[in-house]
Amino acid sequence: MSDFYELIKKRYSVRGYLNKQVEEEKLVKVLDAGRNAPSACNIQPWSFIVIRDEQVRNQLGKVYSKEWILSAPLVIAVCCDRNKSWKRSDGKDYGDVDAAIAMDHITLAAAELGLGTCWVGAFDPGEASKLFQLPDHIEPVLLTPLGYPAVPSSQKSRKALEEVVHWDYYGGQK
Repeated sequence: MSDFYELIKKRYSVRGYLNKQVEEEKLVKVLDAGRNAPSACNIQPWSFIVIRDEQVRNQLGKVYSKEWILSAPLVIAVCCDRNKSWKRSDGKDYGDVDAAIAMDHITLAAAELGLGTCWVGAFDPGEASKLFQLPDHIEPVLLTPLGYPAVPSSQKSRKALEEVVHWDYYGGQK
């Protein structure tokens, strides 16, 4: 199996972090991985906000109620510019998809560097917009803490391939 597939299996959701700062060069690599993600029509409607100031991080409780996020030395907010994101002919805005792809690149790069992350979508976007001082057309889509995991990975559970793959139509068998 290639290193990439091992990396995919290595990444897991971390909800506890060591009291250790992330080196600047690792942070830049993680952010650059997000920047290099593909996007619809190559519009790249994302922006990344790195929250590392302790006073700002402590205010994250207004945005997300789980205290474990504060154990990380920093949090990255992936935002979308709704004025620029590509819209399909039926009006579906692909900004969320683009933000998710960028987040996936961020989380995989972090795992490669020995860092932990956790996708957070269950936060208050209005409070996040205020805290991050976002203009109206910039929407916070996802958050992830970033840091060194306090506890090593446990075995993650995934459905069998046969449970999630359909052939030719929903319910179609191979």
